[in-house]
Amino acid sequence: MQELLRLASEGVAGHPLADALLRLALRQPQVTRAYYLAWQPATGTYAELGSAERLPPGQGDPLAASDAELHARLAAGGELDLAELRRLPCWLAGRLRRAGICQGVALALELTPGAPGLLLLELEEAGSGLAGWLAQLLGAVLLLARQQLRPSPLLDADGEPSLLLDGAGRLLDRNRAAHQLQQDCGVAEAGTLLPVNHAALLHACLQQRRAIGPVSVEVAGRILLWQFVPEPASGRVLARGRDASEQIRSERAAARASRLYRLITENTTDLISRHTPGGRFLDASPASWTLLGYWPEQLRGSALKALLHPDDLALMREAREVLEQHGYHTLSYRLRHRDGSYRWFETASRAIRETYTGAVVEIVSVSRDITARVQGEEVRRRLAEVIEATTDLVLFIDRSGAITYLNQSARRTLGLDEGQDAPPLAALLDAGDLHRLLDSGLPCAERSGVWESDMRLHPPRGADSLPVSLVLLAHASASDAGYFSLVARDMTERELRETQMRHHQDELAHTARLITLGELASGIAHEINQPLAAVVNYASASQRYLQQVADDPQAASRVAQGLERITAHANHAAEVIRRLRAFLRKEPRRLQALDAAALAREAVRLCAWEAGNSRVAIVELLPDNLPPVYVDRVLLEQVLLNLLRNAIDANREAHPHAASTIRLQAALEADGQQLSISVEDQGPGVSEDALAHIFTPFYTSKADGLGLGLSMSRSIVEGFGGELLARRQPGGLCLVCRLPVAARGEVAEPGEPHQQQQ
Repeated sequence: MQELLRLASEGVAGHPLADALLRLALRQPQVTRAYYLAWQPATGTYAELGSAERLPPGQGDPLAASDAELHARLAAGGELDLAELRRLPCWLAGRLRRAGICQGVALALELTPGAPGLLLLELEEAGSGLAGWLAQLLGAVLLLARQQLRPSPLLDADGEPSLLLDGAGRLLDRNRAAHQLQQDCGVAEAGTLLPVNHAALLHACLQQRRAIGPVSVEVAGRILLWQFVPEPASGRVLARGRDASEQIRSERAAARASRLYRLITENTTDLISRHTPGGRFLDASPASWTLLGYWPEQLRGSALKALLHPDDLALMREAREVLEQHGYHTLSYRLRHRDGSYRWFETASRAIRETYTGAVVEIVSVSRDITARVQGEEVRRRLAEVIEATTDLVLFIDRSGAITYLNQSARRTLGLDEGQDAPPLAALLDAGDLHRLLDSGLPCAERSGVWESDMRLHPPRGADSLPVSLVLLAHASASDAGYFSLVARDMTERELRETQMRHHQDELAHTARLITLGELASGIAHEINQPLAAVVNYASASQRYLQQVADDPQAASRVAQGLERITAHANHAAEVIRRLRAFLRKEPRRLQALDAAALAREAVRLCAWEAGNSRVAIVELLPDNLPPVYVDRVLLEQVLLNLLRNAIDANREAHPHAASTIRLQAALEADGQQLSISVEDQGPGVSEDALAHIFTPFYTSKADGLGLGLSMSRSIVEGFGGELLARRQPGGLCLVCRLPVAARGEVAEPGEPHQQQQ
């Protein structure tokens, strides 16, 4: 009822008023269904108002539909029973029949003045007196609402939403703008539009006799601002509001932007500053402390000129002129830090001009510390100068091996003119070296950063190749590709020095062999004297047998046997001399794949008499299936002979009048990649201090020794790519010679010692 009164008093018509009327009717227990239909003069029919379920259409052509007779009957009587209405020749009668509405009443009722309509009620019992009573009640309610609760003319004239409230916060009146706002927000009660504490605000407003506000409230996505104005005499309060959604959202966005700008300004690492056209600081961001050592308060009012490097004053004058003409300028210069050091800055400045005159009134600058960048560029410039000035060849290559840069030394060495394109890397290296560089060097450099190797570089145009020591370096770049640098050092002089050193070493080795042969002279003489004495004996016997040939038939056969034995002993002496000549041979070093066991046996033969004379037995543990090693035959034989003679001397020193043994052993190590030949004696051994100097030139423990044997032997073995080590053991000293095994497919050369064994 209150809702119907309120809507009618506010002049609300149409569907909202019809819905309120129907809800009131349906509250009566005898009413099962209710419809309100408004008269449509244009079509001559009744149509439903409100959100209630619609009646089905009538029968026949809708264009020929008419409720004119029903309208006339209601205008005359004001009430019609539904049973009688269903018999009328009208469109609504057919709709009732199709809807199954049989008993009830149709009441003529105007929701708004001058707008005829009818209230259709379906009742549980026919003939009830409810219909007449309800019609009178509704008519009286609508009439009372229209006559006594008219809106205030002052409120209705206000374009902003206004509510008239009593001291307790009850709604007394409202204008059309408030009603429209209520509908737009989709709220049922006008009080929902007010702040939740509006009762306290009303009380304070009346008590303090002053207006309170504006107070904001958010309803249905709208932001409303309310002003509460008191009427102390009547105890009422006028709540006047307005929709400030756009304004407040704009203000909030501006506040957020302002906070964001402040956060950016206060937290950026760049210095944001404002200056007068003359160059004095107006303001600066807090980054001034980090970059210059001054707080913004200390910079305000100071001149930028006081911080400038003396050499950059001309740049600042030029920047001022450019800003005056173009309004924007970027320059790099130096400013003095508070600690006295100068730092490089890059500053972008923009001129702020006066609107009407165009004069520059302010300069806004953003400065960045580029000291590290300037220093880095200076370091890169110096490195570039070093690379261009170095005598080493420097080449930049990519992952595919293409050359992208050559320094001046590389261009001179390769005979390339300035600006001439670099040849492909395949034209500068052998196929095997190029394959090793790309397949092994690049991955290794990417993993560990560096890869080294010795190669030969072939300049174009048929120039002589040169040996180089190559260092490959991997570098990261801004892109994912990366690049590599090749640093090649010309090793021609080193190669010449190494050749000379090998020549001197070979001369020294030959001299050492002559000395060794002199020391073995007695043993060699004994080994030669034995077959010569046998030859003399067999020759004398053969002469005697020749004199008896006439008398003794068997003398001829004995002479033949003697000649055979003479030949055998002569060949044995010749073999001894051949071995000595081969050992003393002086010729260039010749590396070849040889049988190390056979060479070891030759060395044993050369010192066999010396060992036997000293009661030293040499135990040979030399397998016959060892792979060959790539060495020079004479030099390796000299090394082994030196090791054996040192062992004989050690045994003779420790056991002067007793028998002793030396173990000569050969075996494979390092998964078959190295051949180890060891000589173990039973001598007195050496101390830890002596062991550390045993390979030092001119260091010896012998009274008549020179101290060059082991030093020279180590140099020879290292020249083969191996190593010579000394190891202490409880019963003497063990010297180990490790040599790399020859590559697969290499076999011992024909005619070498292992094929000449007797």
